[in-house]
Amino acid sequence: MLTSILAIAASYLLGSVSFSILIARYVKGIDIRQYGSGNAGATNTLRVLGKGPGITVFVLDILKGVAAVWIGKLANSDIDWLPALCGLAVIIGHNWPVYFRFKGGKGIATAIGVMISLAFLPSLYAGIVAILLIVLTRYVSLGSLAFALLTPLFILLLIGLGPVFWMSAVLCVFAFIRHRTNLVKLIKGTENKLGAKKE
Repeated sequence: MLTSILAIAASYLLGSVSFSILIARYVKGIDIRQYGSGNAGATNTLRVLGKGPGITVFVLDILKGVAAVWIGKLANSDIDWLPALCGLAVIIGHNWPVYFRFKGGKGIATAIGVMISLAFLPSLYAGIVAILLIVLTRYVSLGSLAFALLTPLFILLLIGLGPVFWMSAVLCVFAFIRHRTNLVKLIKGTENKLGAKKE
């Protein structure tokens, strides 16, 4: 039991390492949360700092999610829900990081890392739809929400009910809560498109 608790706590602390904030400080000496959309994530890093830092943050955030799932798997392979809980913990850490006054990102890149580690094919199918939406509309937020919504649906169809499904359902709720301002902008047609810069 103690090992499981430590694994979940370690995953949260790992998630709290905000690469967007750290890279923005290193590259430009700024707090990324004071620029662009104010979000400490890959999309805002891309918008404010450019492709290199944006892609770096995206990849590192995905790897955070992968690492957290493996922390759960290695901590206790007999508990099937532990990797899912560690995945949930790393995303909570990313969204509400203890190191940065609990103001972080929206968790989509980290969720991708978690979900591809737990349910590869359902995540792949949801990711394909999300990428197509982003390419066609240039709305990253729309693709992110599509990924969050479709992943649990594909898991239900291909895997069934279980820890991974329930965790993905919670992540879906998180995603819509964190993207609520984006939803309003999408409805109004004022959402920022990929490639647009904000000062």
